[in-house]
Amino acid sequence: MRPLVVVGDALLDVDLDGTSDRLCPDAPVPVVDLGRHWRRPGGAGLAALLAARSTAHVVLVAPLGGDQAGRALAGLLEREVTLVPMPLRGTTVTKTRVRAAGQSLVRLDSGDGTAGPAPLSREARNALRSAGTILVADYGRGVTAHPGVRDLLAELAGDIPIVWDPHPRGAEPAPGVRLATPNLAEAGHFTESRSGPAELAERIHALWPVDAVSVTTGRDGAVLTDGERCTTFRPPAGITAKDTCGAGDRFASAAAAALLDGASTADAVATGVATAARFVATGGAATLSTMDTQPEQDPRNHGASAFDVAARVRARGGRLVATGGCFDLLHPGHASLLRQARALGDALVVCLNSDESVRRLKGPGRPIVAARDRARLLTELSSVDAVAIFDEPDPAALLDRLRPDVWVKGGDYADRELPESAVVHRHGGEIVLIPTIRGYSTSRLVAAAEGA
Repeated sequence: MRPLVVVGDALLDVDLDGTSDRLCPDAPVPVVDLGRHWRRPGGAGLAALLAARSTAHVVLVAPLGGDQAGRALAGLLEREVTLVPMPLRGTTVTKTRVRAAGQSLVRLDSGDGTAGPAPLSREARNALRSAGTILVADYGRGVTAHPGVRDLLAELAGDIPIVWDPHPRGAEPAPGVRLATPNLAEAGHFTESRSGPAELAERIHALWPVDAVSVTTGRDGAVLTDGERCTTFRPPAGITAKDTCGAGDRFASAAAAALLDGASTADAVATGVATAARFVATGGAATLSTMDTQPEQDPRNHGASAFDVAARVRARGGRLVATGGCFDLLHPGHASLLRQARALGDALVVCLNSDESVRRLKGPGRPIVAARDRARLLTELSSVDAVAIFDEPDPAALLDRLRPDVWVKGGDYADRELPESAVVHRHGGEIVLIPTIRGYSTSRLVAAAEGA
């Protein structure tokens, strides 16, 4: 299959998490004691990372700088997507949120980078020409106004689907774009109107030379028009947003991936609405963040049971994190997930499938390593405080006893319903999805060994 190519302005997003329990003595502002420092791709970088959740081969064409922030951004992306850099004029744009108790207090923006005026490189032109679908992620930093980009997109629009996610400071879509996806505020800006979403969609369709327009409306879904009729697509019932950051990128990336698979425009919008709803319900863009530092393990937890660790964390008002899985043949993907999970709280308990549970899930040839030895290996990791083994197909009963504040799963579960989510939420816990490292899985390692 040909790749999904994302073209647009890539940014670096940073979250500084801490606690705040007092005001500054010389001004009525909160004092934040910083604890954790998270980084993730933003703008077109986030759109590309999210697209990689929906399709296997994603290419990002974007201006990337050689400054420290630009190198950090490239490092966060290169494991998941193929990077094709364009010249960046200025420094990498970085958006930093300062947060306490899950609440954003202020955002600090730095960097002045815009797309450089140099002609498109051969590599960038070839990447766009190779696309099965193109997603334009406009963040108002000059990529959509670049003459070479615009000319090539206009040329390709007749042959492949292009999804255009616009920005108030960006250029209007190139002629022939399959789907434009402004949100409600952007649609009002483009039309200078405060009308309802259906009328806004119709006005934009008359304004822009595109096949269809979908105006996204947050919790109410999206309205789609092709100039002849309007259709409303609503998200699944019962989904509550935890963090809406990145919802528009998830909608556009899922719709683009659906078009790549041959879906109609209406089906692509329906897929985008449902996928974005599940995305914000499981934590939004924050689930794609990587932590810079790793907290130390409490030596008192060494050798303690999972329930002793849980009781000790609760007694001191701490935050208990749990994750689960088979963890048969530990690999770098496991280590990365466990490290990031431990960074979310004060102790990490791993809920480990027993040998019989693994056999039911994976087949008679698994596990390769017995549960007792898997547990011993896990507890040797500095990120793991305790291990609890369960026999059931899922850890819901164990979680009912542990009552973790955070339940962590890999990002490959982003668009799935977790059987244990009800029990986690019943005890007031939250579910966090952490991006996995592509290319690592026990099943793949076993298959490679058998083929050797």
